[in-house]
Amino acid sequence: MPITGGCRCGTIRYDIALDALPLVYACHCRDCQTWSGSAFALHAMLPEAILSLDPGVHRFRLDDVEQMPSEHLGCARCMTRIANRNSAVPGMIILRAGTLDRSDEVVPAVHIWTSSAQPWVILPDKAPAFEKTPTPAQFQVALAK
Repeated sequence: MPITGGCRCGTIRYDIALDALPLVYACHCRDCQTWSGSAFALHAMLPEAILSLDPGVHRFRLDDVEQMPSEHLGCARCMTRIANRNSAVPGMIILRAGTLDRSDEVVPAVHIWTSSAQPWVILPDKAPAFEKTPTPAQFQVALAK
């Protein structure tokens, strides 16, 4: 079954060269809450080389207002943000898991920035959780569980 996704209006589509859905994490930081308009955002960190995005994807930067300046990739028509990349994780891309065609099948394996989580959010007992951003090694170990 191919791993595919896209924007809300269908203008921008993508394929991921994976045999199964990627591991997903929930970020509870204030930036993600604001970007998503919700209590957290679901992401999948992937090697950039395995993501094939439509060439018409819109690219933009908001360096002066972001804690971690990033290049954002999305649809200029419906304003869906599909992914971003930044210098903290070179060669990787952060996919918005809600844009996956099978987003109803993903469950966050890790929760980060729980220090900013909304007070009514209840995290699963056994899910690895970090108050802030974990180190790459901590994150890798947590995703492997």
